[in-house]
Amino acid sequence: MRYATITDRLADLGSGRWALHLAARRMVAAGEPIIELTIGEPDLPPDPALLAECSRAMYAGRTRYSNGRGEPAVLKALVAKYEKRRPGVTEKNFLCFPGTQTALYAVMTGLVEAGDGVLVGDPLYATYEGVIASTGAHLIPVPLRPENRFHLQAEDLERAITPEARVLLLNTPHNPTGAVLTEAEITAIGKVCRKHDLWIVCDEVYEQLLFGGEFASPFDMPDLAERTIVVSSISKSHAAPGFRSGWAAGPEEFCLKLLPVSETMLFGVQPFISDMTALALSQDFPTAGIMRENYQRRASVVQDTLSGSNLLKPMMPEGGMFVVVDVTATGLDGADFAWELLNTEKVAVMPGASFGHQAAGFIRISLTVPDDVLETAVRRMADLASRLAARPADQKRSAGRLGA
Repeated sequence: MRYATITDRLADLGSGRWALHLAARRMVAAGEPIIELTIGEPDLPPDPALLAECSRAMYAGRTRYSNGRGEPAVLKALVAKYEKRRPGVTEKNFLCFPGTQTALYAVMTGLVEAGDGVLVGDPLYATYEGVIASTGAHLIPVPLRPENRFHLQAEDLERAITPEARVLLLNTPHNPTGAVLTEAEITAIGKVCRKHDLWIVCDEVYEQLLFGGEFASPFDMPDLAERTIVVSSISKSHAAPGFRSGWAAGPEEFCLKLLPVSETMLFGVQPFISDMTALALSQDFPTAGIMRENYQRRASVVQDTLSGSNLLKPMMPEGGMFVVVDVTATGLDGADFAWELLNTEKVAVMPGASFGHQAAGFIRISLTVPDDVLETAVRRMADLASRLAARPADQKRSAGRLGA
């Protein structure tokens, strides 16, 4: 039988990136005591008031169809949220989606197609490449360098631009590195985007998990507002990833043009989840503050535990829920180290190569377990690194990747 070419474009860009995580889950199901530090799933539950509102809405009959743009209460709450950042926004600047991932897919579908290029900092979140490939466009990597703490540099962006480039996909705070772009950096990046007439799509799902300083966004800058689209959700800010509730914010014309795309995909989000989302956006809940404090402290646990190691070098994040660790001094790349760690120490982390070429020598550690469990896991990493350093060079590579 014949298939559409999208199935070929995405053949290697799906769950294969999460092979180690899936292998770890199989080991857990078989009864093995695995410490999971793989995915970015908050370890707090949603606030009880949000769960109560979702339940109330279901029992009140909020289970019917919605409209294509979003429920009125959510749109009103989004206006109130973003008006604090950029006065003058209206409901016409928003579209609601089931989570950031769906919003990003729809946005890219509306901006690029076969032959176009999308600039993305490398390292990058694992699903970005698939989202871009699904449209027929191609990814143009822009190196994010460890010596710059993985902050995108305007000059690197300028050098990467090709005639096919149409969009810059930003992510701040950044997954996997935790880098947070400053207003000055975004201003310089925006100057390059204006020069080359690029759209800016900014994934801001970690906006509320900043460890210090002020959050900056191109969406808030008058000279970039008409070329910037934000995608975000309550998944991280309110510890509600399973509810799949997100949005896109952008120019009124863009939202109007994308609305038929959204309606064709979904024709609306769930009203009962929308009611919960409206409450989440309208009131101050402590969830993000608790997570922010936990993740910052746990990042310090990783750094302090590895402070005496010259083999494992953590990069302290500026936001988010992850730490990346350079493992190249062990003689292995991030993938081989991660599989060896899983197979011998029963600790699951993400190989850096899942996030692009620039991260191949790193592993990504999720900070979503209690401090003592995290410290135990990091000590096991250090033990493995010491054993690897003592191995002959021709025996350093992992003997096998169980479950790969």
